[in-house]
Amino acid sequence: MKIAQVAPLFEPVPPELYGGSERVVSHLTEELVRRGHSVTLFASGDSRTSARLYSVVPRSLRLDPAIPDPVAYHFVELAHAFARAEEFDVIHCHNDYLAFPFAHSCPVPCVHTLHGRMDFHHWRELMAVYPDMHLVSISNDQRKALNDLDLNWADTIYHGLPDSYFRLYPGEGGYLVYFSRIAPEKHPEIAIEVARRSGIPLKMAGKVDKTDLSFFTREIEPLLDHPLIEYLGEIHDAERPELIGNAMALLFPIDWPEPFGLVMVEAMACGTPVIARPYGSVPEVVDDGVTGFIVSGMEEMVDAVGRVESLDRERCLRHARNRFSATIMADRYEQVYQSLIERGAGFRPGAGRFPRAGMMSGRPV
Repeated sequence: MKIAQVAPLFEPVPPELYGGSERVVSHLTEELVRRGHSVTLFASGDSRTSARLYSVVPRSLRLDPAIPDPVAYHFVELAHAFARAEEFDVIHCHNDYLAFPFAHSCPVPCVHTLHGRMDFHHWRELMAVYPDMHLVSISNDQRKALNDLDLNWADTIYHGLPDSYFRLYPGEGGYLVYFSRIAPEKHPEIAIEVARRSGIPLKMAGKVDKTDLSFFTREIEPLLDHPLIEYLGEIHDAERPELIGNAMALLFPIDWPEPFGLVMVEAMACGTPVIARPYGSVPEVVDDGVTGFIVSGMEEMVDAVGRVESLDRERCLRHARNRFSATIMADRYEQVYQSLIERGAGFRPGAGRFPRAGMMSGRPV
């Protein structure tokens, strides 16, 4: 197949630091190329890929202070990708709703993997306007908020890691690890308190977005002045496996509808169990009592730390390999692509099913 993969521009593909969506796009792209497909990757110019790379920006946008409006450059990228639509059998977009207007009049089949949360009201407004988009969710929980709408869900496809990620670490570092954005919904302060109550060191790695800087300064930074707590900031991609693999457990104390949580799979792929709260995709990813513990409150999380050595690290790795490999992920996407191509599922100009005025909340003023 001739496949276009259209990635976000915020990070390179794969990212050197933070960047879950771009990391998944890389794993999928490389596996598709390995299988002999002709793949063109639309991504930032500092990306590294065995596919053909096409870029409208020389470097990723998050680390480029000269870019005042990243949305504009995503529209430029999409315009270039869809201008070349007839070169491809299928276009796979990872840009959420930004790609919808382009796909709506594209004769080539397009599929959209939605990487973010969908429980905001604007998604209902968007899907009323674009009900015919071919969608892939990354967990069943992610699409729950829209389950009452008649949408074109092609599949739920879990993220996968390439074979090289699956390596058993003994976890003998004697520490816990927190590896997420430093943000209120990720609750790093709970991870810190769990470490303090358990008396076990905690290594913390993660970026601080501008929108979360005041939270970090006010709520988290004062807690870092403790002998058990080590904040590493953003770390390089090559450092991730060793940091996570040498940990006793990954703490994942979220309280938001996490669409997937790739770091949980990265931990299990190293043999490291996950201690997480039961929100979003967590029950779909973690096998409670086997690859980690799913707990609710602080005391339960502290208790789980005390029981984590009872879990079989090799079994954690097997679970991850059997459910979350790039091979399985690519298999599922190939099936989606083939189905859309066989159905001739592209749109024709003017053929899209736009809503009647009464279907939307907008009213004349």
